[in-house]
Parts: sequence; C-alpha cells; structure tokens
Amino acid sequence: MLGPSPYALVAPVFPFRALAVLAGRAPLGGPREIALATLTAARLALAAAPPATLAQPMRASRVEAARLWLTSVTLPSAVRGAVLKLVEATASDDPGGMAAALAKVTDVTAPHLDKAARSELERLRARFAV
Repeated sequence: MLGPSPYALVAPVFPFRALAVLAGRAPLGGPREIALATLTAARLALAAAPPATLAQPMRASRVEAARLWLTSVTLPSAVRGAVLKLVEATASDDPGGMAAALAKVTDVTAPHLDKAARSELERLRARFAV
C-alpha cells in the first residue's frame, strides 16, 4: 500500500505548542503563571475563532470558569487586566475586540514569552483580523 490509508484520520495539531512548552519549563511562580494564564486565554480565544466557533452559551460558561481561576493565581496587574479583557472578549462575537485584546495580551506578556510563543499569539490574532 502506498501512502496513507484513505480511511485514516488527520492527526490533530495543537496550535499553542510553544506556549505549553514554555509553561512546562518555566520556574514555579510568576513566569509559569503568566504562561499558563496566557495559554488559557489563547485557548478560549481559539474557541471563538472561525470556522469552528463554539456556541455563545458554552463560551460564556468557559469565561466564568476562567475568570474564577484567574482570581486564584498571582499575576502582575497589567498581565491580569489584559488577560481578563481577552477572556471576557471571547464571550462576544466581536472579532475586532478580540484582535485588540489579543494584541494587548501579546504586548504585555512579551517580556515573559519567547519568540515562538509570541508568534502563536500573532497567528491567532490574524484569524480575527477584520
């Protein structure tokens, strides 16, 4: 048999591999919490991105859970504010607001993220470009 089977499923690709690796390798405390908060917000934003947008009630439920979790972690105030705005933007259907919130998160977290992680956030932001 030559090539892949016509019945084989396409392997899923995780879009935030660099962010996940950064969170796993960062030391406990601030750097890891910043990476995890950014990863969580990015995953919520991905669920609001076309073409596979989750239903609004499901996104609202995820926003509430993420907001609760974000109150339990220690983050710098600028990072917390930007991540919370992005998380809250994922419940709406405003791609411009989502792109702006992603840009702010990318700017605020840039000193804490490596180039690959910032690139993942930029690719996600491009999906919301109007």
